[in-house]
Amino acid sequence: MASGIHMPEPVCLIENSRRKGLVVQQEALQVLSEITQPVVVVAITGLYRTGKSYLMNRLACQRKGFSLGGGVQSHTRGIWMWCVPHPCKPGHTLVLLDTEGLGDVEKGDTENDTWIFVLTVLLSSTLIYNSKGTIDQQAVDQLHYVMKLTEQVKLKAAPEQSEEELGDSENFAPIFPTFVWTVRDFTLQLEVDGKEISEDEYLETALKLKAGSSPETQRYNQPRECIRQVFPDRKCFVFYQPAHRRDLVRLEELQDDEIDCEFRQQVEKFCSHIWEKSPPKTIPGGRIITGTLLGKLAETYVETIRSGAVPCLESAVLALAKTVNAAAVKEAVTLYRDLMERRAKLPTETVQELLDLHSQCEREALELFQKQAFQEEMRSFQADLTCQVEAIKEKFCRDNEQASRDKCEAALGDLFQDLDRKISDGVYNVLGGYQLFKGDQQALLEKYGELPGKGVMAEAVLQEFLQRREALDKNIRNTDLALAEKDKELRNVQDLYERAQREWDARGKKEAEDKQKLQDQLQGAEEEVVRLRKKLEDQSKERREEHPKTGKHKPKEESGYFNGGFGGSGGPFGPDPGHFGGRGGPFGPDPGHFGGRGGPFGQDQGYANSNFNWKAIVIPVVLVVAFVLFRT
Repeated sequence: MASGIHMPEPVCLIENSRRKGLVVQQEALQVLSEITQPVVVVAITGLYRTGKSYLMNRLACQRKGFSLGGGVQSHTRGIWMWCVPHPCKPGHTLVLLDTEGLGDVEKGDTENDTWIFVLTVLLSSTLIYNSKGTIDQQAVDQLHYVMKLTEQVKLKAAPEQSEEELGDSENFAPIFPTFVWTVRDFTLQLEVDGKEISEDEYLETALKLKAGSSPETQRYNQPRECIRQVFPDRKCFVFYQPAHRRDLVRLEELQDDEIDCEFRQQVEKFCSHIWEKSPPKTIPGGRIITGTLLGKLAETYVETIRSGAVPCLESAVLALAKTVNAAAVKEAVTLYRDLMERRAKLPTETVQELLDLHSQCEREALELFQKQAFQEEMRSFQADLTCQVEAIKEKFCRDNEQASRDKCEAALGDLFQDLDRKISDGVYNVLGGYQLFKGDQQALLEKYGELPGKGVMAEAVLQEFLQRREALDKNIRNTDLALAEKDKELRNVQDLYERAQREWDARGKKEAEDKQKLQDQLQGAEEEVVRLRKKLEDQSKERREEHPKTGKHKPKEESGYFNGGFGGSGGPFGPDPGHFGGRGGPFGPDPGHFGGRGGPFGQDQGYANSNFNWKAIVIPVVLVVAFVLFRT
């Protein structure tokens, strides 16, 4: 009911019955609890059957609402309430309180009237006192309830207050409502000593004090002085009779043209003043209250009266303070939570980022609390607010960590999906697979580090993730080490094989070289034999040419030489004369030519006969040369 108030008719706020006494009605409290706007509370009191309800209906801009009644009996019991949108103050609610008439002879309980009057004063921001006729001594005396206010209401709960402080009416003035005296069926002329006066001047004249100190003067001045002190802000309105006497019983049914024109003008003037000038309801300290607090005030005052105690404004304020401060804590906590939920983008990159946001939201929540809370007992409620905010902050920190953890685990799962597939496929079960695995993993970790918005648990989640994969890492490393050991063994075997192969190749090469060398030597020997043969042939030819006469003996000599085997009977290398190297040849001391005395190789026989056996000389020479080479 903050803005669109819809209350079709009044409800009873405080019931007054002989059996139960004063009782606050829950229906009215429910209505008030929905009003979160400041309230302007206008209450009317006065003698019964003086037309109070009609004025309240007009303030509600309605013809009907509060029951008027048509007989001599009081028609309103207790205090009735009607909440309507304020006609002149947007954002405010006008709360109209119509009270049962004072001085009802059927009740015969003046104390009950006093408590109704006290509650009306305590709950209202503007008090209308309605009377009939004129403001004379009787009318003033009928307002004797004002004089009992200081006895029926306490300002402070402290027992050490002095009697002067308790009885000083001026102390109540700042906390009591503005006062409007309405005089119905006014029949006098507003003039004094032939001079026209205003309605307010008429009221001030009626409340003017007399000089003197006689008992009669004191009795005259006492109620007037009390009214002046308790209600320093006063206003007066007079109303002529609205219609013919016979029509008054159905006044709420009369059309405007059936009501006295001057009366209508007076009502409009009255309503305009109340709407424009009535202040919002406040409590000591000047704090404006809402409908919720108004209901709490009514409960507090009625409970105090029912307990037999005197309503205490300080106690009422403390009770309100507890209610208001508790509500302020709740609202501030809600604001803090809402601000954090709207502004915190979890996960945050750092813890400090979240703490800075917490400080900002906490400051705004504290400002709201201090704006709404009462100063009374604020410290304890502010401490409670701090505790609740701290608890919410801790939850946000936990949520922040969890959000970071969830995001990081999801990111790592996505990044390592291909790596895990390679592991399952055995890609790294090869020699050097561990280094390949570590390289791929490092690349993924670098990508993980570059991902934004991982939050405060990025490193912790990574370490936990890697720790869970330690067994997998160890398996890949062990497999790689095992493969490396096998490879080492294979390389050792290969080295042995290659070394053996090299030795074998070297030996083969050496043998090939030796064989080639031998072949070269044999070839050289053969070439030498060919040369020697040619030389011998050439020498033999030259010799025949030189000794043609002796040529007939030559065959015999050569035959003897070769038949002797390059020498005598001692063998090819023996000392026997006439053989290879005889006295006359190159292989023996005997002068001569190659084994004969008369020939070029010795003095013995000369060359063999013409049947010279070349194989017999070549083969031994080759064998000798081969033997010598082999030995070397």
